[in-house]
Amino acid sequence: MYLTWLDSNSWLLEMGQKRILIDPWLVGPLVFGNLPWLFKGERLQPRGIPESIDLILLSQGLEDHAHPPTLKQLDKSIPVVGSPGAAKVARELGYSQVTALEHGSIYPLEQIEIRAVPGSPIGPNLVENGYLLQEQATGYKLYYEPHGYHAQELKNVAPIDVVITPIIDLALPLVGSIIKGQASALEVAQWVQPQVMLPTAAGGDIKFEGILLSVLKAVGSVEDFRSLLARHQLSIRVLDPTPGERFEVPLAVPSGSL
Repeated sequence: MYLTWLDSNSWLLEMGQKRILIDPWLVGPLVFGNLPWLFKGERLQPRGIPESIDLILLSQGLEDHAHPPTLKQLDKSIPVVGSPGAAKVARELGYSQVTALEHGSIYPLEQIEIRAVPGSPIGPNLVENGYLLQEQATGYKLYYEPHGYHAQELKNVAPIDVVITPIIDLALPLVGSIIKGQASALEVAQWVQPQVMLPTAAGGDIKFEGILLSVLKAVGSVEDFRSLLARHQLSIRVLDPTPGERFEVPLAVPSGSL
């Protein structure tokens, strides 16, 4: 299993001889609702469009997960799997093979099973997707959820070899956490006992600006989370990947099957 972190929530996963592009933001700025004065992200280093992509996997329909300028640049014949909201965005942009995956549903990608699990609440009546991927040949499992909201049902499929989730809290005054980090990551670590954890959602070669930054509060670090795991006697490797660098995930014997 190989991973390349492409900054923010964007990942290239190589698993089961397939190349899966997760929540890609690769070109242009990141702006929510066409309001750059409120929040705007720009890359310090360009990220090329990866070649030979077998699947685009989208967890949410928001711009930082289903990024319209990036999706416009990608080959529209690549299959897309996403939450219903993300699938709607992909269809509107002209993708020809789009699957909206409801919670609990499985999408087969040859030797990989992709299961949608409840993820982040977006508003009062919408819960987006997290994903559990299993490689059939090896039994390796990977779980991805980009805002730190983890479904209790993950306990039923433990252990999970690799967990990609935030480990830094991002909060707004009066609103609270918009991305749940340390405590939530510790909880899912206790539930599924991963071999390896990787941070997502924060950091990378990105410059952010806008009014929202003046009130957005970030708490925690990779080292803080490693210390937290040690205090709870959890022997889990927490990797701190370099943006843009492909690496092999260090895994021992796989955990089992779904």
